[in-house]
Amino acid sequence: MKLTDLTTRAGEWLRGNGPMSEIVISSRIRLARNVSGYHFLTKCTRHQRTNLEHKVRDAVLGASISPKTLYVDLQEAPEIDRQLLVERHLISKPHAAAEGARGVAIGESESVSIMVNEEDHLRLQVLRSGLQLEEAWEEINDIDNKLESTLDFAFHPRFGYLTACPTNVGTGIRVSVMLHLPALKLTGEIEKVFRAAKDMRLAVRGLYGEGTEATGDFYQISNQTTLGKAEEEIISDFKNVVIPKIIDYEHHARRTLLNDRTAALDDKVFRALGVLRSARLMASEETLFLLSHLRMGINMGRVKDIDIRTINELFLMTQPAHLQKLMGKKIDGDIRRAARAEFIRQRLSAN
Repeated sequence: MKLTDLTTRAGEWLRGNGPMSEIVISSRIRLARNVSGYHFLTKCTRHQRTNLEHKVRDAVLGASISPKTLYVDLQEAPEIDRQLLVERHLISKPHAAAEGARGVAIGESESVSIMVNEEDHLRLQVLRSGLQLEEAWEEINDIDNKLESTLDFAFHPRFGYLTACPTNVGTGIRVSVMLHLPALKLTGEIEKVFRAAKDMRLAVRGLYGEGTEATGDFYQISNQTTLGKAEEEIISDFKNVVIPKIIDYEHHARRTLLNDRTAALDDKVFRALGVLRSARLMASEETLFLLSHLRMGINMGRVKDIDIRTINELFLMTQPAHLQKLMGKKIDGDIRRAARAEFIRQRLSAN
């Protein structure tokens, strides 16, 4: 598998066929781990960081996390390739922008990625389509066990796994669910989600996680602390309490639009479709905004001739790095906006 292979297809998590996928885009579980005997990265010398990257890379590639595993040396990778990996949610923005020895291992279906020398020595990640937290946990727990058989992780008998950020100490787990909530936004009820998240001590972030704003009505809901709770308890709370409540809010808002504001709903959906099918210049943010309304229209049965997977893939393929990789050259300004508009027109006309 090569990095260029990623530009021709979407990962498993964007197939749109998982449970509750009309609202839940993806389920993600991350585990933070550090290797015993090494400083946290903020205290590592450049030489120590390089030795650590080599040690972890060899362990990860030897663990057989996937039938085919791609390892990308991020220190050597061009900026556009690093941005591509951010857009695919395989590495974080800080990991892409950092300096020094670091990398990422990516499983064939992109459901698994392991960031090396991000904030911690290892950040294990499993992504699944729809609401599949238990399945994601089973997979990532197996990978964690394989790696722990060859790497000695920093662990304290009282505090648990030791991490660079105190909020990750304990299990080191971060559970995150990406939700598409356009009806709550349109009905002005999105504050319900923020209040519910605050009451349950959860974080609400944008499309690319920490430090990003919500774009295209996508919101990531994640736990903020890991100490004092078992992994299964955190996952159970998400699956059985947190996410069902937000899904209910969105379903109620969609029923309200369908029953009481049908003309306004159809105007948003078909206006978005009209622009996407005819525009000659499209900016990234506008594209996400219009695709969001179109995706809602498809899921609510207002648009019947477009496949939801096409829309999910357009969210990804129209991002700047993907578009430039598809075009085979660096483009910006109106040239990029024109290329994006043409790409969208072609994909929608094929449906």
